[in-house]
Amino acid sequence: GKLYAFLCKAKDDLRIDYRIMEFFSVINKFLKQEPESRRRNLYIRTYAVTPLNENSGIIEWIENLSTLRSILVKYYSERGVSSVTSSEWKQHEERINKDKEYALKVFKMFVERYKPTVLYEWFLRSFPEPNSWYNARSNYVRTAAVMSVCGYVIGLGDRHCENITMASSNGDCIHVDFNCLFNKGETLGVPEIVPFRLTHNMIEAMGPLGFEGIYRKTCEVTLKILRDYREPLITILKTFIYDPLVEWKTPSNYKSYESGETVSAKVSHLTHPVLLCSLFCLHF
Repeated sequence: GKLYAFLCKAKDDLRIDYRIMEFFSVINKFLKQEPESRRRNLYIRTYAVTPLNENSGIIEWIENLSTLRSILVKYYSERGVSSVTSSEWKQHEERINKDKEYALKVFKMFVERYKPTVLYEWFLRSFPEPNSWYNARSNYVRTAAVMSVCGYVIGLGDRHCENITMASSNGDCIHVDFNCLFNKGETLGVPEIVPFRLTHNMIEAMGPLGFEGIYRKTCEVTLKILRDYREPLITILKTFIYDPLVEWKTPSNYKSYESGETVSAKVSHLTHPVLLCSLFCLHF
């Protein structure tokens, strides 16, 4: 007797998202089992994914969500600060790739232009009551921290501002789109070298302590639990070995994880996941 909204998505293989949701669901069970995480109410906000075939499926629709980009663009626009256009960026792009000092100069210019206070303001407007504001901010910090650690472990990339959403109902930080896995972002034209997204706006919204308060402790507790339960978690990730769904693109030269020496290797789409799972163990 209830109506449920859902998203029909075409031209995308949702089997990857389905497996990652399964992986996160198991992590949630472990987080509920351990006293340290249960007391802090740590969890990953998951959603239902139903693949129909190799290039389409159904995704649960979560109400009251806003992408991080839409929030930032709206609040910056209210302050008269416009978004960076492609033409504006092209003025700097070529020189940035050649001159590191100029790249740092441009970075500082943009940091000065986009003050890190708009996400903080979103919490003030969305949760005007002191108690709801505090609970929402705490939910945001905890969910962001848990996803940061879990995303780092599975090598999750492509964390742009439209793949990170905020729940206006309780402040949860919810990630979507899990196609860029196992450090695939490092092979892009502009390699993604950061372990997870933690920008100045995200830090400012965490309160006076920034990432040194609840965020850091949550990361520590989550990583400890992933270490303790690494065997069942690796078992779930092994499904990518026997039925690989990710396009593995490995550069001809990479650095050995153990020695740091540069070696040449050509890894097939079947053996590459095995290597990644072994590196997954080394992460711990």
